[in-house]
Amino acid sequence: MTDAIKIDVWSDIACPWCYIGKRNLQSGLEAASADPDAPEVEVVFHSFELSPDTPVDFDGGEADYLSHHKGISPDQAQQMLDRVTGVAADAGLEYRFDLLKHTNTVKAHELLHFAKERGRQPEMTERLMAAYFTEGRHLGQEDELVALAADAGLDADAAREALRSERFLPAVRADQAQAAAYGISGVPFFVIDGKYGVSGAQPADAFAQIVRQVWAEHRESPATV
Repeated sequence: MTDAIKIDVWSDIACPWCYIGKRNLQSGLEAASADPDAPEVEVVFHSFELSPDTPVDFDGGEADYLSHHKGISPDQAQQMLDRVTGVAADAGLEYRFDLLKHTNTVKAHELLHFAKERGRQPEMTERLMAAYFTEGRHLGQEDELVALAADAGLDADAAREALRSERFLPAVRADQAQAAAYGISGVPFFVIDGKYGVSGAQPADAFAQIVRQVWAEHRESPATV
């Protein structure tokens, strides 16, 4: 029996390249799953805050945020958004920056750890990113997060308790500390089998190629059971 490949993904709900990277990873894994000797893969998402000082209720749109955060003109900010919208479309995602509500994401990360505990992290990650980038949902608000947790198959009351108690905040901070230890300064960042680092929203073909390569390494050194 060969151990599954573990892919640890550091990302932020509010990172447009992270959703693209997630979708491309998914497409790459789907391509590799069609192989006669298909790789077995476990994907785990970890917390990273791109802008932890962002208020829950940011006054302005995404172009305003980029202009202020990166020190660029509003026109330059809009050009950046137009570019990432096009790349997202190539990945099958319809970004709606005109609807997007920029917010602090720490509570969303706490919810992801709650979902991980309940075995629903993949579903919760997808639901949060879709809500943020394509539906204009306010992910800084407790009621919105609880509703999205229910959409992902989680108990709403338990999700609300988890958010109010902040009992998953230490797990968020532990992920961030691990990112710092790895030297991760930007996301998405993928750590494969704890030894290969892949930075950025790589194409689906690149993800398929690397999991095939790592799976071949696993097959050469099968785990002892």
